[in-house]
Parts: sequence; C-alpha cells; structure tokens
Amino acid sequence: MFAVLRVNTFDPDKLSASEDSTAEFERIHAAQPGYAGSVVVDLGRGRRFTLNLWDSIEHSQAALSVLGPEVNRLLEPLMAAPSELIGAGEVISSDIARQG
Repeated sequence: MFAVLRVNTFDPDKLSASEDSTAEFERIHAAQPGYAGSVVVDLGRGRRFTLNLWDSIEHSQAALSVLGPEVNRLLEPLMAAPSELIGAGEVISSDIARQG
C-alpha cells in the first residue's frame, strides 16, 4: 500500500458553503483505480490533514491526471493557501481495517 500525506488550508466560510464541491471531489477520488481510502483530520481554523491510501505508487501516479484538474476545479477555489505535500511513501504498518 502507498500513502500520500497533505495539509490543506481552506477558507472556513467558503468550505462550509461548498459541501457539494467537496462531496463531488470525494466521489471522483474514490472512483479511481487502486484507491484504498482516505483519512481526513480537522486541525482547526480551516486546516485539514489528509492521508490518501492507494494500492500502489503506480495507482497514485495514474490518478493524478484525473484528480489534478478536479482539485483545480472543485477544491482550489475553497482554499486559503496552497496545498502542502507532507510526504508520500510505502505504508510499512497499519491496523486500519479495509472497507468493502
């Protein structure tokens, strides 16, 4: 399994008024081949830590061509700062049960 970790900073007012946009992005994200799930943590003041899980690095990279434009369309208008990539790499341990 492969993980991508980001911190996103949203404008709280725009975010609360745009639940449809975030839900649409989540649906598109989850529909990508190799998607294994996400964990999103509310850090307060519009900041969210996101852990995206993929079956492999290849699945993660292949999804970028679809997800990049969707981030631009659906999420960037809601952001107060650019998305911050914390890191990406192979998952070496997890006790999160897979859904499905």
